[in-house]
Amino acid sequence: MSHKSRNRKQTRHAPAMSPLLRALTFSRAAHEPITRAMLLQAYASLDAFRRGQGSRELFTTLGRQLLVAEELSRIGHVPEAIDDIAEAQIAMADIDVTEKAGGKWTVEGDNYAWLTIALDAFARQLADASLEDIAKAEARMIEGLMRTEQELAHTVAA
Repeated sequence: MSHKSRNRKQTRHAPAMSPLLRALTFSRAAHEPITRAMLLQAYASLDAFRRGQGSRELFTTLGRQLLVAEELSRIGHVPEAIDDIAEAQIAMADIDVTEKAGGKWTVEGDNYAWLTIALDAFARQLADASLEDIAKAEARMIEGLMRTEQELAHTVAA
């Protein structure tokens, strides 16, 4: 009998985890920090506008988050919120008009209410959606922005 078999180290192994379960675990672990960061950006932007401290950059950030929310609704996450999100997008247009007229990035009244309603829906969407669906919604949002930019370029060129 060989001495090798008697001298084998006894090691404890963690229970084996299937690759699918491991991917799901890591995906869930990554989900919360990503969605929290998205919501923090959106709510921080809204707060800045409420205090009259908005900017073009914050306007773009909040607008993009609303477009992602719209796409998440189209995918099937809180689809009943799509009209509320549309109202929030109208509020964003009003913020832009207000800035052009008075030079101040601000939101108040009904526009503020629509934005808070839409961000509440966005929070529910992010809690419900997988990272894959969030990425899909972001990709659709970018495709839509690129399509709009191309259409504007063709209109100006014509």
